[in-house]
Amino acid sequence: MMNSPHLLKIERDLRALSLEELEWLLELMTRQLQESKQISKNFTDVKYMNEQLAAMAIDLDIQTEIATINHEFGVT
Repeated sequence: MMNSPHLLKIERDLRALSLEELEWLLELMTRQLQESKQISKNFTDVKYMNEQLAAMAIDLDIQTEIATINHEFGVT
């Protein structure tokens, strides 16, 4: 467990809270943790998609297919 002075102060302050206040704080912390996890997941998903797009951009088969599609639609 981390024993920074800041966390030790928070621990002391928590002991002064009522059960209702502790429950409210726990719910708040749970929501914030879930939001942070979702943001992290979204960032990871975007990073993964960018990596996949970069890999596709250098794939010769995909480049050939894109050139074919561009040629076909270039006529219209």
